[in-house]
Amino acid sequence: MTDSARLAGTGPGRASLPSLLILAAALALSLAASLLGSAATTPNLPWYAGLAKPPFNPPNAAFPIAWTILYPLMAIALWRVATAAAGPDRRRALVAYGAQYILNVAWSFAFFAAQSPALGLAVVGALLLSIAWTIARFRRVDRLAAALLWPYLAWVGFATALNAAILALNS
Repeated sequence: MTDSARLAGTGPGRASLPSLLILAAALALSLAASLLGSAATTPNLPWYAGLAKPPFNPPNAAFPIAWTILYPLMAIALWRVATAAAGPDRRRALVAYGAQYILNVAWSFAFFAAQSPALGLAVVGALLLSIAWTIARFRRVDRLAAALLWPYLAWVGFATALNAAILALNS
């Protein structure tokens, strides 16, 4: 899509007022995921600090930095798909996004709030697959939207390996 088409308000991620409201909603959804994750995580950080961790465990400061980058990328990807032409591909892409979103939030509750690396691993494994599914669905609607989710997939892949290692070290 050309920049002039986007500014004129046509196509994925267009700059019309309704489109900007959808962008605001997508950003709010990402903020909600962040706040819910923090609510499950923060009170359980002392428990997490007591776990044995693998040598590749990043410092705690890396996690909020990563998510501060990933959540806006997810929101922009969602916005681009949500503002694309209506149809079954867009609907399927939005369903896939919803599934991965629920699993994204669920992981913090499974791992931290339930203090269960095993449950966390089950959820993050499903999350990893659902992100891949979302990327495949987004690609049918908007290639840039799909590309914006690759860093998220990479980070969750790393988180899956970290979760598995923590489970192994603490079983």
